[in-house]
Order: sequence, then structure tokens, then C-alpha cells
Amino acid sequence: MQNIDCDWKSLPFGYFKTDYNVRCYWKDGAWGKLEVSDSEYINIHIAATALHYGQEAFEGLKAFRGKDGKIRVFRWEENSKRMNHSADAIMMQPVPKEIFKEAVITVIKKNEKYIPPFGTGASLYLRPLLIGSGPQVGVKPANEYMFMIFVCPVGPYFKEGFNPVKIQIVRDYDRAAPLGTGHVKVGGNYAASLRASVRAHDEGFASVLFLDAKEKKYIDECGPANFFAIKGNKYITPDSNSILPSITNMSLREIAKDMGLKVECRKVTVKELDDFDEVGACGTAAVISPVNKILDRNSDKIFEYCKDGKAGPVSTKLFQRLQGIQLGEVEDKFEWNLIIE
Repeated sequence: MQNIDCDWKSLPFGYFKTDYNVRCYWKDGAWGKLEVSDSEYINIHIAATALHYGQEAFEGLKAFRGKDGKIRVFRWEENSKRMNHSADAIMMQPVPKEIFKEAVITVIKKNEKYIPPFGTGASLYLRPLLIGSGPQVGVKPANEYMFMIFVCPVGPYFKEGFNPVKIQIVRDYDRAAPLGTGHVKVGGNYAASLRASVRAHDEGFASVLFLDAKEKKYIDECGPANFFAIKGNKYITPDSNSILPSITNMSLREIAKDMGLKVECRKVTVKELDDFDEVGACGTAAVISPVNKILDRNSDKIFEYCKDGKAGPVSTKLFQRLQGIQLGEVEDKFEWNLIIE
């Protein structure tokens, strides 16, 4: 299939209109058949629980055009599991794995001409969305749900790409409460992060580093991504019940073990930032964003890494290995990719 005419290497991470999206509805106790739509809009009841009570969960995954021309989707099953974990947390109807997979394959095939060519650094981003579409005025779960996936070709999440960025530690905002919804991918977590993130951008930083809401001692999320650090032969990442389990972080931990690194998933204190060799943020959108500077807004203390202006050697190897698997350049020994025929 002929690709659209596009400056693929200059793509931002943003909305890009494509031809089709797919939708499925849960009504009267059952999921219906998958539907294909060419509309960018949805009809929704004015009393839908998604609008009033936050019954909404979403996912993000990518499809890649490999060097061999094949289309690969990275770890869709984990996205399916995570969406259903989110649905369970806020009492929505889970989406069967078979419907999720059918939707992924269908929406990719319908929009194949928007998959960026190999070597451009861009990918096709898939956004699954599950919302409470049924009306309720009292605070209770909906009795109808809508599941959909739309797609966009995207470039890197941070404009710097795989180059070091600077972030700031914030203590005057919390992303999520310890026993709240921080561990699931629901829109409210992101709404709660906006004020701190916009302020950071206005002050010249790529993102923020949130601390635990209770004691402000431990590292939590790195904006919309997970935090990780390298210290000697260790891959270290925070463990907390208010952190979203990143599928990219999960994959990097497996790759790190395979590379001979010791993986530590534990509470990580702010004080440890002084001792790390490399620091980064990781997630589906960003993949890996190496960090060269962290500013603590309270104390003005600065933690510096990547002093030569380049990503650290271990982060670079991890990035290259993960990207190599996604693009079919490295053996997929973990069987993470679904190849779309």
C-alpha cells in the first residue's frame, strides 16, 4: 500500500487525522460486534458517567514498519490486561481480549498507509479508549460502555527525542493518592498532573518528577512516564502502589536482566539521585528519554548526568535493544511482537 505524502521525520507527538477508527459497544449485558467508522466524533449522552464521574480509561501502544517491510505491534496483550485492570478499578465493563485484538488488527489494516516508513524514527500510535457511555445522575457505574481505538502517526513524545532532557522535582502538587488510582491508566491522574507539567514547560523543563504524596521522600512518576536509574550494574526503578506499571519499563527490566544487569524494583529516595550514574524516563510514548539535569524546585539543588551531552552507555544499549526488537532488527526472543499480515 502506498504511504501518504508526509515529512515523517518531523512529525510531532500529536493528533493526526487518519481515515478510520473502530468502535464496540456493551449494552444489555453483552458486547456487540466491532464497527468501523470514518468519523472523528462520537455521540454521547449528556449524563454519561465518563463526563460526570470519570469512568474513563485509555491505553497507548505502537505499530512499527520494520526493515523487512513487516508491520509489528509491540506487546498488545499487556495493554489489553492493563486496560481491564483499569476498568476493574473504576467499575467499568472489561473488554474481552479477543475484541481488543480484533480492534488492533482492524484499525491498523484500515490505516496502513499512515504507518511511517522504516528509518524515519516515527511510528503508528494506537489509542484504545473505554468510557462509561450510559447515563447516571447518581454516583454509580454506567450500564453501557463504549470501547474504541483511533490511530495517529507520531514522532517522539519529547521534542529532544533520544537526547538528554531536564526535569524538575515538584512537592507542591501530587499526581495521585497512595490508595487512589495512580496504579491504573485513567484520565483523572493526567488531569491532576497538568498544572505541574505546564508550569515545568513554561520554566524550560521537559517534564516533572512527582514524589510520594504521603512523605515526599520517595520518587514516584516522572510526569507521564516511569522513572529508572542506572547505578553500576543495577537497573533501579521505583515500586509504589501509586505508580502506573509501564509496559516499556516492564520490557526494559527484562532486557536489562538479559544484558546481565541486576534489576531492583523498590522504594527510591530523592537522596539517591546523588549516587546514580544515569537517569531516565520511560514509557510507550517516550520509549526512553535520558535525563541530564534534575532541579529540585524547593532547594534549587541540581543533580546532573550525561555531562557530555549524550545519553549514558547503558541507557543507549537498552534503547537500541528495545527499538531493535520493535523494528525487527534484533531477535524477538521474548516473543513480544504481533506481526500483522
